[in-house]
Amino acid sequence: MADSSRLSFQSATTANKLAENSTVTLDNKVDPDSFLVLFDEGDPANPKNWSVAKKWYLTSAAGLLVLNATFSSSAPSMLLPTFMEDFSVSEEVATLTVSLFVCGYCVGPLLWGPLSEQYGRRPIFIISFFIYMCFQIGCALSQNITSMLVFRFLGGMFAAAPLANSGALISDIWDAKQRGTALAVFTVAPFAGPGVGPVVSGYLVLAGVSWRWLFWILTIFAGVCWLQIIFTMPETYSPVLLAKKAKEIRKRTGDEKYYAATEIQRITFSQRIENILARPFKVLFTEPMMMAITLYMSFVYGCIYLLFEAYPVVFTEGHNLNAGVSGLVFLPLPIGGFLAVATYILFFNPSYERKAQECAPNPVPPEFRLRVAMVSAPFLVISFFWFAWTSFPSISIWAPMLSGGLLGWSICLIFLALINYIIDAYLAVAASALAIVTVVRSLFGAGFPLFATQMYDGLGPEWASSLLGFIALIMMPIPFVLSRYGATLRFKSKYAPSGPLPSSSPA
Repeated sequence: MADSSRLSFQSATTANKLAENSTVTLDNKVDPDSFLVLFDEGDPANPKNWSVAKKWYLTSAAGLLVLNATFSSSAPSMLLPTFMEDFSVSEEVATLTVSLFVCGYCVGPLLWGPLSEQYGRRPIFIISFFIYMCFQIGCALSQNITSMLVFRFLGGMFAAAPLANSGALISDIWDAKQRGTALAVFTVAPFAGPGVGPVVSGYLVLAGVSWRWLFWILTIFAGVCWLQIIFTMPETYSPVLLAKKAKEIRKRTGDEKYYAATEIQRITFSQRIENILARPFKVLFTEPMMMAITLYMSFVYGCIYLLFEAYPVVFTEGHNLNAGVSGLVFLPLPIGGFLAVATYILFFNPSYERKAQECAPNPVPPEFRLRVAMVSAPFLVISFFWFAWTSFPSISIWAPMLSGGLLGWSICLIFLALINYIIDAYLAVAASALAIVTVVRSLFGAGFPLFATQMYDGLGPEWASSLLGFIALIMMPIPFVLSRYGATLRFKSKYAPSGPLPSSSPA
């Protein structure tokens, strides 16, 4: 990883090269690079030099934004029978209240990730979260299923901003050695949200209140988060901060020669559009590593949302649970996520810190991050087969329910390993890389619930869950293969710069 006093993003790197290539010394003229504004050693304006307390607050705040978005995605899942009755629609149409929100995640990251690399994280968070809040109000006031579905899709599109940018925010403020622990805590949010949503909506059904109350709760939650962004979350993107610093120096000194790296880039409107819309797809389709990682993460993510249809078949129908208790069976998922964080902090992160000392002053090879996925991937397979063959009504409800804990544990660690790997390997385009992963995995998340009920009714809970286990088994080698060949692929990559090719994989 680049020195913390230097820019770690592609825009700055490109600008530095431009500045170097344009350096000319004539008579007593000053080298133009002496006017290039960079962070000073220990500069308090550099997010990586902020206090540990401030960094942890921002990490928690970013996690809360993601929790908000993912909570909203799953919240209507226990209200589907109510929507079917009130709007006189089929189960498939009612399911779209979940699927279309997640479908919005497919569009939003294409804008929010690259836009944050152009204009910074803070303005994107502020604008997107305010509009997201407005669409929650629209859902609460909907008079028909059409308006509800439109508002759900649009709400998901704007709620996708923290999914695309929160990971990039964490990479802005933490160095590679500390980032693993921060991301471990942060990663709980995407799994806690879907697990908590059904609990809330289930007990709203049990209380007999209107379904509109769910969306008023979501509106209040979104409003609180929006105020939190405005008043407590500063800009963290280094190129934007350096441009601001250069402007302040020019104003203070009256010397217009001072400039930030991004200010000397001459980008046309078409190039800007290409960077915003095309870059994520370029990163995906030109990088074999990204294609493999995205496929694996998308399958895993789709399975989380598939459970919103599978669990009612196993627990509500099979064990005759009411709506409130049916929501509680999702809780082992986030509990497993919390245990995954503890596992990472206590066991995996110390190993990474030792490796960082070993490799100093060079960065740890990104492939070392994959060891977490190599340990947890087999347990993902086990959890599916555990759930499959304990889902008979004659078996205690605790058996299939506890499998959710192992599922949440393994999914959280897999995501943590692969997100860390993406950030380490694609640091210069981290937001775009995370954005395209979010887009594709959201397609899976939106699509899986639409066929889940038919699959579980047709195959039965045992073989339907076993099918997922077999697919997980087929995908399990992905982190092992990347650990072996990742360094070679990075050496050939346009977007994942690396040093000289090592004789053997360091992971």
